[in-house]
Amino acid sequence: MIALNIRNCKECGKLFQYDGVNKICYGCRKQDEEDFKRVKEFLYENPKETMTVVSEETEVCEEKILRYLRQGKLEITGDSPGILLDCESCGKAIRTGRFCEKCAHDIGKGFRSGFDRRERSSKRDSSSAHKMYITEIRKKRR
Repeated sequence: MIALNIRNCKECGKLFQYDGVNKICYGCRKQDEEDFKRVKEFLYENPKETMTVVSEETEVCEEKILRYLRQGKLEITGDSPGILLDCESCGKAIRTGRFCEKCAHDIGKGFRSGFDRRERSSKRDSSSAHKMYITEIRKKRR
């Protein structure tokens, strides 16, 4: 039997079949894509506008525009004085995403070292278990 994963859409609250990725229903995803296209086209023609003006002209809320920036869908170009984005770790001004290059590198390095430690630990555990087994066999032979 196949289990259906039904959830409420984060935007409109309607029930939809969750696909493991999207947290909003199909209708809201289509609307979100239309909003994104409007914002992208407006910024292409008016790159120095403020967040407020972009929001008012495109009728897309500022929270959505910031989400597009954080997701990496949009990037702040040049000296855009009206839109500011800060690294969530150190507070440095960035053009897109959540972290500056240095913090992203440090976070990635931390993840990699955590996985490396875990692999070494599991290798050490398995090799010590093997040694214990051999020791037990030797004791039984005596």
